Amino acid sequence: MNTPPHALTSIRDTLRNPPGGPRRFLWSAGASVCVGDLLSGRSLDGSVTEVAGRSVVVATRDQFAAALALIDLDGTARRVTLCTPDLAPEHLHAVVANARAEVIVSDYEVRSPKSEARRQTSDFTPQTSDRRTEWVLLTSGTTGAPKLLVHSVASLTAPIGGAVGQEADVVWGTFYDMRRYGGLQIFLRALLGRGSFVMSGAGESISDYLVRLAAHRVTHVSGTPSHWRRVLMSPAARAIAPRYIRLSGEIADQGILNALGSFYPQASVGHAFASTETGVGFEVDDGLAGFPASLVGAPGDVQIKIADGSLRIRSARTAVRYLGEEQSSLTDDEGFIDTGDMVERRGDRYYFLGRRSGIINVGGLKVYPEEVEAAINRHEAVRMSRVRAMRSAITGSLVAADVVLANQPGGPLLDVERDIQRICRETLTPHKVPATIRFVPALDLAAAGKLARHA
Repeated sequence: MNTPPHALTSIRDTLRNPPGGPRRFLWSAGASVCVGDLLSGRSLDGSVTEVAGRSVVVATRDQFAAALALIDLDGTARRVTLCTPDLAPEHLHAVVANARAEVIVSDYEVRSPKSEARRQTSDFTPQTSDRRTEWVLLTSGTTGAPKLLVHSVASLTAPIGGAVGQEADVVWGTFYDMRRYGGLQIFLRALLGRGSFVMSGAGESISDYLVRLAAHRVTHVSGTPSHWRRVLMSPAARAIAPRYIRLSGEIADQGILNALGSFYPQASVGHAFASTETGVGFEVDDGLAGFPASLVGAPGDVQIKIADGSLRIRSARTAVRYLGEEQSSLTDDEGFIDTGDMVERRGDRYYFLGRRSGIINVGGLKVYPEEVEAAINRHEAVRMSRVRAMRSAITGSLVAADVVLANQPGGPLLDVERDIQRICRETLTPHKVPATIRFVPALDLAAAGKLARHA
């Protein structure tokens, strides 16, 4: 990368100074474009100058169209609000109002990606303005209208400098949609680095995406732990042979880290703590769950502290503020963001317990579902699990678990259930041990790729 991320005024800066090496591409399920050709082509209808200095909402059905629009808009528009693909129509009005949008870019206003990606226009002049666009991302996991979080190109690209995946032959892929923070990070790593990027398709199965990743010789792949558990259950899992595997968005327990290390022995497996609010807090590449205690209180670009058992982060990578009226404060008085992720120190390492908001109350005692899932997932026959509350007349709630097995067990399911219960009793206090275990063929994922924790 020729230009340090913090020095960039727009994505197009790095396209004007592309590093040497092979031609780089953006691939989607139905279209592709050479990155170098983006300097002489444009995706938006009409003149790009029509959106100069304005607040623009990008709401497309297709993420390839959104990607091309972002490249045109960054450094030109005053503000770009990137809508997630699952944004409910009834919430779009609130997003437009809060963003004070003057222009909406949709699939109807973006030319057909399949033809536009290969079209070049001689009258297009790359923007030379030093305007720094305000990026607005939507939160996920809310039941009502999403909150809008303001980022800058500097906060979004700060984690990229010196990160893995800067070699000339890198091909990135991600199970995230690039209109979410996790996918946008990978899009930017590829675009601002020296790599290519393979986008997933709307409604595309894990197996079909793996086949496309293999066709483009993917080298680096990211996703949530739930994404990767589904990969390991797919018959196409061996189609890819990545050099680097990245997990984020959920707790990466030792079970999934070990499984990926065993299935892809040629790959380096790492996990990152990241969210739309905090940006990328830190990355862990030692193959172990949790993170070293030495990170807490250490000087550097990212400061970490633990308060009341909750992880707090302060850095230049975090969102700047909420956008819109009557929004709660993003940081405390010292500039730290309370992530809501609860951790516990064991020896020289901190381990994630779960979300503070997801606690199950068993007779007044706290149970974090993710902590119980980590214990269950240690069983070699288990691919993934979900722990939930079950009503109890005595304690209010009990712990129940839904379990997906990697393969049909050689013996009775009762034997597997007894083994899981034994592991739980050995590693958890009694009130956390599942009162009931149900074997299911699959577990739903939410739109962001995380385990769906509905009742």
